[in-house]
Amino acid sequence: MSSVLVVMEQNAGAWHRMSWETLAAGQEMARQLGVEINGAVVGADVSALASELASKRLNRVYAVTHDLLGQYSPDGMTAALEQLIRKTAPDFVLFPHTYQVRDFAPKLATRFGQTLVPDVIGYRLSGQDLVLVRQLFQGKLNADIRFKSDGVRFASIQAGAFRAEAVEAGQAQVETITPDLNPGLIRTKAEEPFREAARAVDLSAAELIVSVGRGIGEKENLPLVQELAEALGAELAASRPICDNGWLPMERQVGSSGQTVAPKLYLAVGISGAIQHLVGMKGAKTIVAINKDPNAPIFEVADYGIVGDLFEVVPALIEEIRKVKG
Repeated sequence: MSSVLVVMEQNAGAWHRMSWETLAAGQEMARQLGVEINGAVVGADVSALASELASKRLNRVYAVTHDLLGQYSPDGMTAALEQLIRKTAPDFVLFPHTYQVRDFAPKLATRFGQTLVPDVIGYRLSGQDLVLVRQLFQGKLNADIRFKSDGVRFASIQAGAFRAEAVEAGQAQVETITPDLNPGLIRTKAEEPFREAARAVDLSAAELIVSVGRGIGEKENLPLVQELAEALGAELAASRPICDNGWLPMERQVGSSGQTVAPKLYLAVGISGAIQHLVGMKGAKTIVAINKDPNAPIFEVADYGIVGDLFEVVPALIEEIRKVKG
């Protein structure tokens, strides 16, 4: 029977948050295609994770376990998933677009004579065909991708393109699969963890973000925006010019060359809205922009816009927030 397989990512027994966004995409896609939706989790001991995953709307959960899968390696992950896919024969395999997936998924797709469609932001049905949508040239263009060949098709989902809270609850059976692996298959040894796990701040996990741009004028003015972030209980982020100048560390940069975020609230202060920045934050549930230029591109994506001098607007916001919070 036709199906969609969502491969969830976990690290040391903890889910990568983008896995839930990908599961939301998979559930929606399977419903529109009228096919089954299954999930998979890979590791040395994933029984607890598999049980949690089984509480979502899935037909089946595959717990792919082996001692050699305790530490990530592209060889082990590719071999394990290749065996799972050949056994279950899904039509589509979806991954979260993480550093780990970028490492092994193209290799896995090649095993099936296919290419991975990366960083997908959406999809639509064209007759009986599924058309995937991804961005080109740092978000300046959207491209429609159609599959020409038959067989299993592979895609990764961009952070923030789907909402994790949209995942539907349900009840699924868990099937444990032990792939045929041997130590000689693993040719690499992991050293440093992925950069996203080493960051002092993970903006991708923040629910509230206050982000500052070059409209702040000088580094000495940053405490004003920091005060706003603290009043809201939000993380402080920035556009590239702020980090390039060394006013804030690079780990707080949002955009195509920084972090991709999808908070419940993204408050952009003095950010004009260059496409490189919009790519990193357009997945926010609510976007509020403060800018004195009424024609700033940021207002095209903002849910709420305040045209005014940030040095007048921000202190007033801080005062009102503190009043509301008591």
